[in-house]
Amino acid sequence: MRDLQSILESIEKDHAEECREVERLELSVPAEVRTSRGNIVSAMTREVSRTGLGLLHRGPVTPGEVVVTMASETRQFDYDVMIEWCHPVESGMFMSGGRFLRRVGNDD
Repeated sequence: MRDLQSILESIEKDHAEECREVERLELSVPAEVRTSRGNIVSAMTREVSRTGLGLLHRGPVTPGEVVVTMASETRQFDYDVMIEWCHPVESGMFMSGGRFLRRVGNDD
């Protein structure tokens, strides 16, 4: 996770992306992405909005439906997300973005 965080901090914001329809908040928390094949990919969130989120992770994630898990100290939240894009960045890392489909559930 430290590697993910340091890469995330080194990526410069593209000012052209700031002209978005939905306001996004920077948010760096650990997450897991579960693909349709059942693979688990460790990730860090980059940003989140009402409609979707951005992720940073090792290895590519194929666009399509995944489950993203984010946890606090007391709860776990699972979200169905449609990954819409995935691009390589430095050090073998990848950035991806997707839109929320619905919240799957949460465990207390």
